[in-house]
This record gives sequence, structure tokens and C-alpha cells, in this order.
Amino acid sequence: MASAMAMMEALKATHQQLKAKMDATVEDFRGHLLATRTGRANVHMLDQIKVDYYGTETPVVQMGQVSTPEPTLILVQPYDQGMVSAIEKAIRTSSTGLNPMTDGKVIRVPVPPMTEERRRDVVKQLNKVLEDHKTAIRNIRRDGNDQIKKAAKDKLISADDEKRANEEVQQMTDAEIKRIEELFKAKEKEILTV
Repeated sequence: MASAMAMMEALKATHQQLKAKMDATVEDFRGHLLATRTGRANVHMLDQIKVDYYGTETPVVQMGQVSTPEPTLILVQPYDQGMVSAIEKAIRTSSTGLNPMTDGKVIRVPVPPMTEERRRDVVKQLNKVLEDHKTAIRNIRRDGNDQIKKAAKDKLISADDEKRANEEVQQMTDAEIKRIEELFKAKEKEILTV
């Protein structure tokens, strides 16, 4: 479907901005899903964990080689041996519920099987993240509608163009929310499947 907004000179930039912001929101949600714990070890489980590396909050995945040699184990081999205890502490104090162990050189992070209660908690937590991202998409829609209203007020577009543009923004919003809901449903199924 061709974009009516992209055809209107006054709204071309607005359309591109909205699309980019909504896509970024969906990608951010996808990142949260990848980092969410399921019953299996996954290198992305450490994506959201940051370590203070000489005053800079740095993701664990940038601090060393992260691998999953077994389905229930994540292995972190830090590039800087001096950061072993800092990385271990960051993983231990994160909300992942993981309990890392180190021998001074590598960090072993066993991923215990999840209890039914823990699975439900994870889904509940993810549901909150889903709602936050839906709200973000709706806020982007509101900003877009404000820009369209301003363009109409400044006589850059006609009333019909304004109506068409608002409808298109709503369709974009609905499509993006549907995308993240489908991603959520797939992840929920993965989490609840033992």
C-alpha cells in the first residue's frame, strides 16, 4: 500500500520519522525478548546487564567472549582479566536470578530449569515491557498527529489530507502494536513450554 503521507510534501519527513521511531521501538522490544530467560541458556540473556568499565556502563557481551557450551550453561571469558569479579558481580546483582561462579579466569553461569512460578513471573514481567512499548508507540502516534494538525493549521495540507494522514498514522500504530503482540505471544509460548 502506497503511503498517502509520503506523497504529501509537507508530511514526507513526518512519515519517515514516525516509521523510524516505531521500528526502533519494535526492535527495542525484540531485544528485550532475546534477553528474556527461558529454560535454555542463551547468550542474549546477558544483553541487558551492564558493567562499570572504568566509569562507562558497558554491556557484558562487549566485555568478553560469551558462549553457551551446554544447554544449561553460559560461559563468559573476559578480554580483561581484571574485570572478572566486576562482571560476576553485575550478573549476580541483575534481575535475571542467575548465580555466576568464577575460577578467576572465566565466569560460568549455570541456567537452572525454571519453575512454573518463575515462568509465570517472567511472562508477567514481559507483559509489563510489552505495555511500556505499546505506550511508546502510542506516544509516537500522538506526536505524529500533532505534526499533522500543525501542518493543517499552517495550511500546508488540506482537511482531507489531514484526515487521510491521521488514518494512516493510526494504521501504522495498529500494525506495529500487532507486531509486538505477536512477538510477545511467541515468546510467552516458548517460556511456558517446559
